[in-house]
Amino acid sequence: MNDLLPPGGDGRLTAGTPRLADIAGRASVSEATVSRVLNGRPGVAATTRQRVLAALDTLGHERDERSRHGERSARGPKQRGAGLIGLVTPELTNPVFPAFAQAVEQVLAGHGHTPVLCTQLPGGATEDELVEQLVERGVGGIVFLSGLHADTSADPARYAALAARGVPYVLINGYNERVSAPFVSADDHAAVRMAVGHLAELGHRRIGLATGPQRYVPSRRKREGFLDASVGLLGLAWSEAEELVCSTLFGVEGGQVAAGALLGLGCTGIVCGSDLMALGVVRAARERGLGVPYDVSVVGYDDSQLIAFTDPPLTTVRQPVRAMAAAAVAALLEEMAGSPVQRTEYVFQPELVVRGSTAGARPPRHH
Repeated sequence: MNDLLPPGGDGRLTAGTPRLADIAGRASVSEATVSRVLNGRPGVAATTRQRVLAALDTLGHERDERSRHGERSARGPKQRGAGLIGLVTPELTNPVFPAFAQAVEQVLAGHGHTPVLCTQLPGGATEDELVEQLVERGVGGIVFLSGLHADTSADPARYAALAARGVPYVLINGYNERVSAPFVSADDHAAVRMAVGHLAELGHRRIGLATGPQRYVPSRRKREGFLDASVGLLGLAWSEAEELVCSTLFGVEGGQVAAGALLGLGCTGIVCGSDLMALGVVRAARERGLGVPYDVSVVGYDDSQLIAFTDPPLTTVRQPVRAMAAAAVAALLEEMAGSPVQRTEYVFQPELVVRGSTAGARPPRHH
């Protein structure tokens, strides 16, 4: 960003005026908040907007017409985009994503905001296109759930560009050190260690991990947690543990593929990166004539709503969805109010939920 805002009738200060940093310092807000006020964008508390405008007056510079319009519209009941918050999610076939969306919506509603749900479908709009649509609608901020920020192969510059446009955002699941924003994550490392520990206590010594592609941060962390637990709890060599990790696609089909490989390696227990993958593992085991849990114990991840009613009911590691949603919304509202929260990751501890898909280990059957 240039030190001086460029001239023009676009709601910005003209050349020769103070830097954003000067105005932000005078008003005790972030530069992004100053940018939003100057451009007449919603999502800034009325008191904060007045502080910024007062700082401009104190510094002896005139506001242009769009800034004045922003001041007027802040007082009006029908400000464009008022109360709207974007929620960008992956496809909703994994039940944990609708669960997050519902939790975020409930917390937002309690603060007088309405989410605009944007779902990425195969062959549909990209995350960047969805964001552009949200910005055009004048949303006050955006919540990203398991988006491109979690993909280590994606360019994080898109998020810096969004911040430069004065749009606050918060990111759920998938910490990226190259993105300066609040993150809310479940502790994937601890989750898998918890699952491996549970199976080890049941007497399992040959335990495998079925997870998604390693370019995703949650998958990488699950892998690291699995390797640490296999070495620390089971006494395996690192190289031995690595052979028991199978990275496939998320979903039931990916779980089936992973199970074929891991069962072939003699695993009596399989930890999965999602509940859907776990259901795929159960299906693959049965296709081989193996029973769950007595021949193979299976642990899922997420604890989405219907998982307790599967056959058998699935042992899984529960993401604290409601607590994470509340934290994400709280961070976003602070950003929108001009009080930026720390640019760091807020990590939430998962919980092991033991049900019927795990049991004591038996000698593996050969098929």
